[in-house]
Parts: sequence; structure tokens; C-alpha cells
Amino acid sequence: MYKLLQKTIHVLSIITLIATFFFLVWLYRIGILNDQNVLTEFIKSHGTFGGLIFLAIQVIQVVFPIIPGGVTTVVGFLVFGFWWGFILNYVGISIGSIILFWLARRYGKKFCLLFMTEETFYKYESKIDNKRAYEIFFIICMLSPISPADIVVMITGLTSMSYRKFITITLLCRPFSIVAYSFFWIYGGQFVQQLFQK
Repeated sequence: MYKLLQKTIHVLSIITLIATFFFLVWLYRIGILNDQNVLTEFIKSHGTFGGLIFLAIQVIQVVFPIIPGGVTTVVGFLVFGFWWGFILNYVGISIGSIILFWLARRYGKKFCLLFMTEETFYKYESKIDNKRAYEIFFIICMLSPISPADIVVMITGLTSMSYRKFITITLLCRPFSIVAYSFFWIYGGQFVQQLFQK
């Protein structure tokens, strides 16, 4: 039963990635991705619930890491502007990370293997033997915009790190990775677009 569930989630991950690609193409075609005004109006059309819907999406995409979180993070900044986008991303990702950490600690290796291969699991699990070195590694991953953050959070749930230390590191480090990732894609994308227009 567990093996079936594991395979099902891996298949869902692939399907979600493919669906996300086509969804992004559709959003681009109707102007949501290439016109900030259209994107903003789309969220605003949901009124007060627009922000709450986005916040819920951010929590879900961390707890069940089969949705590409980078896409939603960038959308948050584009739709809500820098400050509100940052707050919604930060709160949603932080809550999701805490829940993911708790689930990994509660259900252990079997939970982790639902979302990663055994090869990936043992690659990161091997790092937890050295407690001090792993804590530094964890901090770097939380700061980095390109690290496999969700995987590292799950692995960290298997260590003896306290909830207090995990939450403190997450809350202090996540802002840097969120802002860096979004700036890279938003302004990097604009730079590439201008480059090709010359």
C-alpha cells in the first residue's frame, strides 16, 4: 500500500509539472503573465479572498511539494507588489515549512520518501551525522534561493533540532531566499527580454 502511495505521488509530481507548464502557457496567452495589470485584476476580482487564496496556495505548495513553489512566489510579488507580496510569501512559506518539519518528525523516513527518491533521501540524510556541520548546511539552504529547501526541511525534521531553533532559523533566513529568488526571475526575465529586443 505504501509503495503504491509513493508511486502515485511521484506520478502526481510529474503530472503537476506538466500541468503547470501548460497552465503557464495559458496564463501567458490571456495576458496574466506578460501584463501585470491583467494579473493584478485577476487576483483583485476575488476581492478580499485573493490574498487569502494566495496565502493558502503557498502553504500547500510547501507541505505537499509537488507544485513548483518558485512560480507562485514570483506571482506573489507581481500581483501584490513588493511589500504585500513579500509578506504573503513569507508567512505562507514559513507556515508551510513548520508544518512540513512537523510531518517529517511525526512520520519519519516513510513520509519523506513520498516526495523524494531513496537516492536523494540518503544523499541528504548522510549529512545529519555531524550536527554542527548540518546546522550550518541548513542555514545556507534556507538563505539560498536555489537550494532544494523543502527536501532539506523534511530531512531536518529527522534530526534532533528543536522546534524553537528550526523556527528561528527559518524566520530569519527565509526572507533573503524569497526576495533573491523573486528578483532573479522578475528582473532577470526583464533583462533577457530587453536583450532579445535589441
